[in-house]
Amino acid sequence: MRIIGMDIHRVAAEIVALHDGQLTKLGRVPMLREDLEAFARKVLTHDDHVVVEATGNAATVVAILAPFVERVVVANPKQVRLIAHAKIKTDAIDAAVLAKLYATGFLPEVWTPDQRTLALRRQVARRTQFVRQRVRLKNLIQSILHAHLIPPCPHGNLVGISGRRWLARQPLPEDEKFAVERHLTQIDQIEASLKFVDADIANYALADPLIRRLMTLPGVDVTVASGVAAAIGDIGRFSDPQKLVAYLGLNPSVRQSGEGPAYHGRITKQGRGQARGMLVEAAWAAARSPGPLRAFHRRIAARRGKHIAAVATARKLAMIIWHMLTKTTDYIWARPALMARKLRSMELRAGAKPSPAARGSAYDYNIPAKRAAERERVEAAEGAYLSLTESWRQKGRAKPVEKPA
Repeated sequence: MRIIGMDIHRVAAEIVALHDGQLTKLGRVPMLREDLEAFARKVLTHDDHVVVEATGNAATVVAILAPFVERVVVANPKQVRLIAHAKIKTDAIDAAVLAKLYATGFLPEVWTPDQRTLALRRQVARRTQFVRQRVRLKNLIQSILHAHLIPPCPHGNLVGISGRRWLARQPLPEDEKFAVERHLTQIDQIEASLKFVDADIANYALADPLIRRLMTLPGVDVTVASGVAAAIGDIGRFSDPQKLVAYLGLNPSVRQSGEGPAYHGRITKQGRGQARGMLVEAAWAAARSPGPLRAFHRRIAARRGKHIAAVATARKLAMIIWHMLTKTTDYIWARPALMARKLRSMELRAGAKPSPAARGSAYDYNIPAKRAAERERVEAAEGAYLSLTESWRQKGRAKPVEKPA
């Protein structure tokens, strides 16, 4: 068995082979589909194991080489650099390091998702890029208004119908007015693209029961559920909830040496940053919804502040998600009417035609009595959680020391 190490770059890949302890340079191959396929047919065999680092084009390289070899392994580049840091660095040396680490069993591998999960990851990342571009353009408009001492917009949405009418009435120089119009045109183009991406994500979610299960959590809509599901992939690769928390970078950093105490610091922020950010946003929403998660957030916020409490709630959400997906069960404190409303919103986003005359299960959320009954149930669970944690605090209090008379 040969181990083929590939150091991938944007233009070309340096390739070496490790066989019976001997390294052989196989040269450079252009990073083009035709050249990679030609190299695989000519040089690789079905007994070879290929090792590459995780890069932007690694998934395509894996798809091209997989039919020609026994296995293609994707390595974690951050951990490889920590293990194999060297003063002398070339592409051939990097490729040899990958092959040697794999041969000795020290290669930190990265899980390779299937094509459907990869497609969902790309769409979620694309949506995040569109949202950031829209925020940037809104900030440019705000900077123009600030530069000319224009008061804040009285309307909630600066680029909505009312906000645009308000913008048109502001006393701005002609060049600034044209700049605002250009920014608004770009925002309209981004909104159109964003609508298409949202529809694609919603169609994917409609066919995925895992995403619908995640949507039973408070603060988790189709966008957050899709992003988290795309990041997790196969829940079976996490043997316990702590591993999922670490994968999302929500676990605290720890420093301990010798017999000294362990010091816990900020979260590690390793792994899937996009899913971590989505869970933090969901935590803020869950902190405003009745239920045990709101009580948890308030309990942490009273001691550590709201921002730390939001991160702690996101970590709690990750642990709940592991149990939900492992045990294939929905969130126990889900509100049926609210869940029906989420599903109907997802269907409309996917392209379903609205039917105002038909009142389905999503309409129950508009009935005050039903909505109040569901809130009463989760508020009772919130009260039970508060009673439980209060008993924890009472048990943890030290007994006063009696002074001798």
